[in-house]
Amino acid sequence: MTTGRAVVVVVGVGGMGVACARRLGIGRNLFVTDSNASNLERVAHDLARDGFAVERAVSDVTDIDAMREGADRVKTMGPIAAIVHTAGLSPTMASADKIFAVDLLGTANVIDAFEAVITAGSVGVCIASMAGSLTDLEPDLERQLATLPSSELMAVAAALGITDPTVAYGYAKRANQLRVEAAASRWGRVGARIVSVSPGIISTGMGHQEMASQTFGGVMRSMVETTPVGRIGTAEDVAAVVEWLCSPAASFISGTDILVDGGITAAMHWGDGE
Repeated sequence: MTTGRAVVVVVGVGGMGVACARRLGIGRNLFVTDSNASNLERVAHDLARDGFAVERAVSDVTDIDAMREGADRVKTMGPIAAIVHTAGLSPTMASADKIFAVDLLGTANVIDAFEAVITAGSVGVCIASMAGSLTDLEPDLERQLATLPSSELMAVAAALGITDPTVAYGYAKRANQLRVEAAASRWGRVGARIVSVSPGIISTGMGHQEMASQTFGGVMRSMVETTPVGRIGTAEDVAAVVEWLCSPAASFISGTDILVDGGITAAMHWGDGE
């Protein structure tokens, strides 16, 4: 670590997390965290081998105390340039309850923990999903998901009675977008920004697992084939947008969501245009 150098935090070291770390971590101190200790060790080793100044910590986003400990540690490393939250579970990976815990509560915990240590110029980016942009919720529920204390979110999720992981995923990712909107004013008071990025179908381990599933793999493969830009997305596509959002070029952007889906959401809304 270089004393006084700006810090980039990456929560979750899957494909998108690693791509973001490599783009944003050049010339900065990197702090990476994940609940998978062996994967975290491998990623940190590879980053250090390639010349990045990197520290790591095993932590679970569902544990607010662990998130706060990580935020406090980062604060001692230097001014925080960016916090990129990529950790999450997809519908083929877990039950509805677990998806709500990691994708809904986990994101709220990350926002809460790092809100306490951000300073002027800090940027938070939460990875949501195009599934959130395709999920319509009642206004009262949206307000609850956006503004209730994080400690109450799981009770709200339980009251919904959702058992389908795909439905839970859409709700959780819509909530991610909403939490970011609600946090923007608070972050702005200290000169910081926060945004969400909603990827479409991305060529990562998680993405390929979804496409290989018997439940809706065929639908996802069909979506890739009909995506207006004509290809699957890459982790680098997402990281490029995150890098721009964290730069001065995006200094007037906060409290909103950026779709990085190759146009498939638009196509689903409007068809092929003929």
